[in-house]
Amino acid sequence: MTRVYETTVTAPVNIAVIKYWGKRDSALILPTNSSLSVTLSQDHLSTRTTIRASAEFTKDRLWLNGVEEDIGASKRLTNSIATARKLREALEQKQRSNGVEDAVPLSKWSIHICSENNFPTAAGLASSASGYSALVSALGTLFELPQSAAELSRVARVGSGSACRSMFGGFVAWRAGVAADGNDSFADQVADHRHWPELQALILVVSDKKKTVSSTAGMQTTVETSELFGERVRSVVPRRMQAMEKAIAERDFSAFADITMRDSNQFHAVCLDTYPPISYMNDVSRSIANIIHAFNGVRGRAAAAYTYDAGPNA
Repeated sequence: MTRVYETTVTAPVNIAVIKYWGKRDSALILPTNSSLSVTLSQDHLSTRTTIRASAEFTKDRLWLNGVEEDIGASKRLTNSIATARKLREALEQKQRSNGVEDAVPLSKWSIHICSENNFPTAAGLASSASGYSALVSALGTLFELPQSAAELSRVARVGSGSACRSMFGGFVAWRAGVAADGNDSFADQVADHRHWPELQALILVVSDKKKTVSSTAGMQTTVETSELFGERVRSVVPRRMQAMEKAIAERDFSAFADITMRDSNQFHAVCLDTYPPISYMNDVSRSIANIIHAFNGVRGRAAAAYTYDAGPNA
């Protein structure tokens, strides 16, 4: 019987405090601006992915949350797998050139993928980030790839831009880069999870329904139609990235909270400036933001902050 190779990994969700929205290259998932996120604990929000490889498998297959999906229907998914296979193929060629005659040709074998989220999928809770991060981490382990987490974050980026940030814990920047091939667009850990233990995150699930406008479609429309978007990319985000990294380094929550809320607000303002307008927040979302401002007003300082990705959940 042919041996089956198997690995299982988990990957976390990350919540951007400086938002990624817009691509300069849709095929390579190259962003128009850098972004920065906080990686959340896997105790409550994570993706668990198992991948098996065997010479007896006849085709690649995928099960998502217990339901088999058409793996060929997602170009990003197939691109991520193909990219990882190329890295494995290069490793196998190197092994053979070094005299390793029995190198396992995993790059040629079909794989079966089983992935499960322990939270709502496609509801604005960054399921694609943890999903593709888990996929690439599992492929990296299964294929015994020598690349670092930063290098593998480029592979995760091909699947979902924000997935590159879930390759690390703690506070993570996704450097936009300028190279046409995307070689300088990767994740960079700003501080690890031990840096700011007092910082706590609370997820408020306003709705677990799938959003009506996907992030992919929404950001493309924004790039094409929003007049506010250009100013955000040119001047606002670069300035906020510097200020946010400083706030994190100094564990300055007042500055951290102010930048986080302002960037969330501007992100959603840009979505509303998109034509036709995109509204991801709802009345409950806005009420939560109002409560946070009222709470901070009573405390006389920034004691809490909110942020919303492309969805109503806080």
